[in-house]
Amino acid sequence: MPIALRLHAPMVLPCDPGCSVIRDAVVDVDDTGRIAYCGPRTGAPERPNDADVRECSGILLPGLINAHAHSPMTLLRGMGGELPLLRWLREVIWPAEARLRPSDIRAGMELGCVEMLRAGVTTSAEMYFDGESVVNATLAVGSRVVFASAVIATPELDKLGGWQGMVDGINRWIDADGLRFGPGDRVELAYGPHSAYTLPPEALQTIGEQAQQRGALVHTHVAETLAEDVEQRQQFGSVPALLEKLGVLDGRVLAAHGVHLSNEDIALFARRGVGVAHCPGSNAKLASGTARLVDLLAAGVPVGLGTDGPSSNDDLDLWEEVQLAGLFARTLTGDATALSARTALLAATRGGAEALHRDDIGSLEPGRWADIVHLNVDNPAFATGLDVPDDQILANVVWAAGSRCVRDVWVAGERVLRDREPTQVDRRAVQAAARTAAQHIRG
Repeated sequence: MPIALRLHAPMVLPCDPGCSVIRDAVVDVDDTGRIAYCGPRTGAPERPNDADVRECSGILLPGLINAHAHSPMTLLRGMGGELPLLRWLREVIWPAEARLRPSDIRAGMELGCVEMLRAGVTTSAEMYFDGESVVNATLAVGSRVVFASAVIATPELDKLGGWQGMVDGINRWIDADGLRFGPGDRVELAYGPHSAYTLPPEALQTIGEQAQQRGALVHTHVAETLAEDVEQRQQFGSVPALLEKLGVLDGRVLAAHGVHLSNEDIALFARRGVGVAHCPGSNAKLASGTARLVDLLAAGVPVGLGTDGPSSNDDLDLWEEVQLAGLFARTLTGDATALSARTALLAATRGGAEALHRDDIGSLEPGRWADIVHLNVDNPAFATGLDVPDDQILANVVWAAGSRCVRDVWVAGERVLRDREPTQVDRRAVQAAARTAAQHIRG
């Protein structure tokens, strides 16, 4: 494929399996929006005369992947912030969500996409309602989304209809538009059964069967709190055991949270290739606990990082989750070497892709989509320069840099953030629309 864009930078972190550091590097993007070359400038292909060449002064790396989010909840930020999970959902969040209009959901998602781009997040795995609004918002901003249409059966959300109708709606959408669509395959559709405690077993079994027929991902909450699944544990041993019994684990599955997994659950997930979205910030804020990240990785479970909803986190900054994942892993194990900077960065990029069962994002490798983040190194975090050992560079990126260093972002080779401002939408207009929508929800 002809090279359409060449980015040259002093340093590239491709997030290959070894999390290598490439100096004086080039990233080439072909005219379909995929990576054509990533490596040292001395080994780069000859540049076509008509290619767009850009000099980037800092560090290039793949776009971060938010492996579990409910981004339209930007409109609900701060509501019920002092409550534990189940009371927070039933007393505050679900009643508020029952008042959401499609235009509100779009406004909240646009705001979420802008917030994520400014944090270098190019892909988010969303579980929410009114998928058309979520998808249209994502495409308008230029981000990438794996959208799991929520399926839930709870009195607070009766207006959404029964679970069977929700499943039928996802089936029709996938059958009509396919699993992936949009420029650069920016949209992937998935099934989003909320949880085993909000759906009967027959619903989970039906969803698993329908998803497997279409090769679709099933994205569901699993073992987030100790109180949520007492009935399922008593009857089946655990929610993972229930999902296995129902055949759900025969397909592509992403389990969000996984805080309270037993050794048997972890072994089951590893054997079945189930991805886990680790959400340390949200789980800590809601006092849900801390997932056994080190044990999950040691067992070979694909693990990505998620923010969860911006009303339980309360932001969509995945760099914070990178740091919290490392801090909590070290605190939980009492081992300062429990999670290296390399492993933490890979969890936010390549690991997120693996948890989503994707091999076309999460790394700057030829053939993958050119979702690229440019970090500005004119910053105190890099004041000592880039001419330091690789381990020190990675440590500075993970522990010191943060979202404030994100300067530019490309998705499928298209520049969607320039000097920290989105290129496809007006940030202030997006914020104003979200403010109006939030006022409607509050009444």
